[in-house]
Amino acid sequence: MKVTLSVIKADVGSIAGHHSVVQRQLDVARSSLARAKGRDVINDFHVTAVGDDLQLIMVHNRGVESRAIHDLAWKTFKEVTDKVSKPLKLYAAGQDLLSDAFSGNLKGMGPGYAEAEFEERQSEPVVVFMADKTEPGAWNWILYKIYADPLSTAGLVIDPKLRKGFTFRVLDMEEDEYVDLHAPEEAYDILALIGTTGKYAVQSVWRRSDGEVAAVSSTSRLSLIAGRYVGKDDPVMFARAQAGFPALGELTDPFAFPHLVAGWMRGSHIGPLMPVGIKDAKCTRFDGPPRVAALGFQITDGKLVGPVDVFDDPAFDNARREANTIADYLRRHGPIMPARLGPQEMEYTSLSEVLKSLKHRMKKPS
Repeated sequence: MKVTLSVIKADVGSIAGHHSVVQRQLDVARSSLARAKGRDVINDFHVTAVGDDLQLIMVHNRGVESRAIHDLAWKTFKEVTDKVSKPLKLYAAGQDLLSDAFSGNLKGMGPGYAEAEFEERQSEPVVVFMADKTEPGAWNWILYKIYADPLSTAGLVIDPKLRKGFTFRVLDMEEDEYVDLHAPEEAYDILALIGTTGKYAVQSVWRRSDGEVAAVSSTSRLSLIAGRYVGKDDPVMFARAQAGFPALGELTDPFAFPHLVAGWMRGSHIGPLMPVGIKDAKCTRFDGPPRVAALGFQITDGKLVGPVDVFDDPAFDNARREANTIADYLRRHGPIMPARLGPQEMEYTSLSEVLKSLKHRMKKPS
């Protein structure tokens, strides 16, 4: 049985600044998807939030890039904005809805999405990862560790189904073009690209032995779409687990190291990616530090079973402590690089207006 998993997110307004959604936003979104389920538009759904982003997790049989599914998500985000965010005057109400009308597909319209169609296995565990206060390139290091680093994923060494490696589709987000590269033999080429996280992002990963999709991430960059800073991209990603794919523990272990990602305050700083449970997925310190939450599901006969809150686990306490220590160190730099992003990334922030105001005062040395 072929199923499609679609994870679609948007920032449609939050309470007390870029902090968290309110319960009424979740309730309206759930009502919208429940009506769609009743009309057989989708098979099942789960609605959650990480920080100021609302996530719609849906299972259906309509394939990827379905107009019906994207229209449903758009209308849901609009309904939440119009019924809750605007009347409550929540901050940045409808921020990620960059157009007034749906055009048939969410590409370039603001909301981020990750989706894939696949044959449901005898047992189909999946993990949905959701980040706040960072960008799509934040997944690059994680996905490389999972699917190309045998020191991280033991299955690459001891599981015959994984030993043939994986194909990485790397997207150039500035030029809107991609290249497919194969691990392990092109591992250095993969790293040559994905190390530049603001330009390149891993869009998907497939198992080379049979072409089965392993993981998919969202790659929308709001600043490139809008031509200005309109909030950070806050990407989502999901990965299939077990039985020929990395085990759950291999998907999560890389998050025990809070690696540095771009985003944090005003989308202009570098910060540690902190793995947290859903209850702690709200950013307060300097609008951060950047967070990642993960929900585990079984897809059973086209329906969702779960979720389990994967990072709500004391095994990640050390990662959270280390993230706070790193945050302390970085904040002492103030607005000085490398704690602040470089000039190319800052072009899309409000700093560009400050620099323009000073331009007429610049003088040539005598």
